[in-house]
Amino acid sequence: MRGHTGVLSPRGVSHGGLAELADPSVAMAGQRLDRRRRRRRLLRGIRRVALWLGLPVLLIALSKPLASMAAPLLASSRFAVDVIKASGLAPGQSLWSLDTRRAVAGVESLPLVRRAELVRAFPNRATLFVEERQPFTLVSAGHFYWVDEHGIALGPETRAVSVEAPVISGLGADDVTVAGRMPSERVATGVALLRTLMRAQSPLLREISEVDVSRPEGPVLYMLDGVEVRIGNEDWEGRLGRLGGVLAQLRASGQSVTSIDLRFRDQVVLKTAKR
Repeated sequence: MRGHTGVLSPRGVSHGGLAELADPSVAMAGQRLDRRRRRRRLLRGIRRVALWLGLPVLLIALSKPLASMAAPLLASSRFAVDVIKASGLAPGQSLWSLDTRRAVAGVESLPLVRRAELVRAFPNRATLFVEERQPFTLVSAGHFYWVDEHGIALGPETRAVSVEAPVISGLGADDVTVAGRMPSERVATGVALLRTLMRAQSPLLREISEVDVSRPEGPVLYMLDGVEVRIGNEDWEGRLGRLGGVLAQLRASGQSVTSIDLRFRDQVVLKTAKR
């Protein structure tokens, strides 16, 4: 395959299917274009995709015409190198013998890849579209790890960072496997609770520092002021609404508590702080 082999990596790309461009008219049109015009058309198309998605785009070209463009990108992006290696694509391959399923499966086996699709454009181009998994929040399992919105572990975090969502705690090393494709039940529970808070656009997100998922009776929230909130395993939306009301009443009355238990249908159990 003499031509362009690329990686197009938009963040949050749409889930719609990408058309197979193996059409004789496309091949004939490509043959009538000189190398410079083909390159300009390719770059214009990529810019249009980027503008349509409103997202950053990464292209790594491995062919001779774009070798000068590829070199600095390959040197600076380990992720892109891993994608190319996992796909098995290389300049000089024939498009007719290219195993697209195998290439896509190889790329999707990478922990940081959520979805991939390979588009062949005859006579001489193949473009690989890659949707990366995005960090959602940190989980604590001996060390801190990033997970995506589905609870898939993306890798450890050793720096001091700030996150917009509460940290999920109460996990062991077995709950976080970086190469895993499915989250553990406890990680999934913590992520589901955070997504419930975000879906409701709850102001409580700014007040919760930690979600402990270690207890069988359900998650325990730890507020920034240290108050422990037991929320149980069901009706999170309703109980979070009640929690907002309880906190408002406590502030209005000046009452100080160490724990709030919302697991009972018609009762809120408070443990007052010792004076």
